[in-house]
Amino acid sequence: MKALFTVLLSAQGFFFDLVLEKKLTCSSIIMNHTESIFTQIGGVFCTPSIEINSKLNGVKAFVFDWDGVFNNAVKNENKSSTFNEADSMGTNMLRFSHYLLNKELPATAIISGEKNEMAFYFCEREHFNSCYYKVPHKLIALNHFCAQNNIQHSEVCYFFDDVLDLSIAAVCGVRVMINRKANPLFKNYLVQNNLVDYITAHESGNFSVREATEMLMGLNDNFNQCMDERKDFSPIYQEYLALRQATPTAFFSVSGEEIINGK
Repeated sequence: MKALFTVLLSAQGFFFDLVLEKKLTCSSIIMNHTESIFTQIGGVFCTPSIEINSKLNGVKAFVFDWDGVFNNAVKNENKSSTFNEADSMGTNMLRFSHYLLNKELPATAIISGEKNEMAFYFCEREHFNSCYYKVPHKLIALNHFCAQNNIQHSEVCYFFDDVLDLSIAAVCGVRVMINRKANPLFKNYLVQNNLVDYITAHESGNFSVREATEMLMGLNDNFNQCMDERKDFSPIYQEYLALRQATPTAFFSVSGEEIINGK
């Protein structure tokens, strides 16, 4: 009887190993497929997609720089810079993708070195949790954001483009650089110092945020579901949207090492 029990346990363990191996194989296929699609258009996976996915599974927040991420960093006559609706939709669908997987909204923020009226408008319209502006040392803002939302640096996915962003890139979980072909030495620096996981094919101001959000949704393996739910304006999408629309936006700036509330 004992020998039979041992055989049954061994068989059960073998079965579970097979199931686990199958799941890991399927996951690898999904990661490799997504990596292949985005590599073909010129995206660069500085970290293998399966490793990005592993880190993405622990992400609870999406944080974006503004200038050079949502636009090409050019200022208008009002000293501001704009965004496009394709990138905006990308951020919304990425948040929905996260919601489908985790049944809770991710925390969201813009952290900018400058004051941009369009960033204020975007954050309020899209119901981001926080908008930080005039931040000379961005790690101060990130620390405040993480404390406000009870999360760790490693649970942040960060979209960035330039030197001012490196203090965050050095500590956060997933790092997406919005490409600019004019700074090859900067990109080399990022790779050599392990400060980036993915570099977009598209340059800043050319729908690169949309590219990055779709890539992450591909790694989440629910892109098609997100499209279907949004297309049908399904109950689960309406549930997500109601929660999103109920999220107020807080505004902060930094003076020295002090966080200042308000616009």
